[in-house]
Amino acid sequence: MRIVSWNVNGIRAAIRKGIDSYFQSLDADIWMLQEVRALPEQLPKDWDWPDGYSLHLHPAEKKGYSGVATLSKDSMEIVQVGKGGQYDSTDSEGRVIVSKHGEMICINTYLPSGSNKAERQEFKESWMEEWRQFIRPYLDLNTPVIVCGDLNIAHTEDDIWNPKGNAKQSGFLPHEREWFSELLNDGWQDAFREFIGEGVKTYSWWSNRGQARVKDRGWRIDYFLLNPVAQKMVKSVSIKREGGLEISDHAPVILDLEY
Repeated sequence: MRIVSWNVNGIRAAIRKGIDSYFQSLDADIWMLQEVRALPEQLPKDWDWPDGYSLHLHPAEKKGYSGVATLSKDSMEIVQVGKGGQYDSTDSEGRVIVSKHGEMICINTYLPSGSNKAERQEFKESWMEEWRQFIRPYLDLNTPVIVCGDLNIAHTEDDIWNPKGNAKQSGFLPHEREWFSELLNDGWQDAFREFIGEGVKTYSWWSNRGQARVKDRGWRIDYFLLNPVAQKMVKSVSIKREGGLEISDHAPVILDLEY
């Protein structure tokens, strides 16, 4: 089974740039997209989601903002939309879809960005802690659980090109990194890091400024987090920088499982 997680940086722009060819070439069984940034009626009239897939689109209430979508070759059950809780209790920003695919559970997440604004950083951190508590019960299930998405945090110095220069930036703040360590201490496995090992700098997002793409000055902020049952099924995990950056400022992350 192949699962792809991808922040598409706006599905309408991605369509213009040829995302359909990636739906075909990557041939995933499940797609989990973040930052879709479109209501259904805003999609091009002559375009539709890939044939043969079940789809659940969960857009933000605010037009042109956030939003997630999950697509599955097989039928899927939507277990829940949104994480609940005090912060964004109705998921008005379109950040979480929990879906079931046979016995497998997938949690598609687009975690808020601090955006270098104090109020958004406070929102992000409150949201983070609620989300951590929200996903924790899924850890001990005797079925594979896949948590994925753009989590807007680079965990270690291996996950960012300039650790010292970004130490005070949202997404690499010491307490954000500690929170991520606590997430892993809960029992979640960072599938990419477990597969590729420590000391390897591979990124999933690049700024549009300062020739970051050309110089490969990126951040790894897109993840697959697996419960112990799912971790035993991993065949490979990869980040497809080549080609993917023609569509978005994020590269797709690809998880292949024995399932």
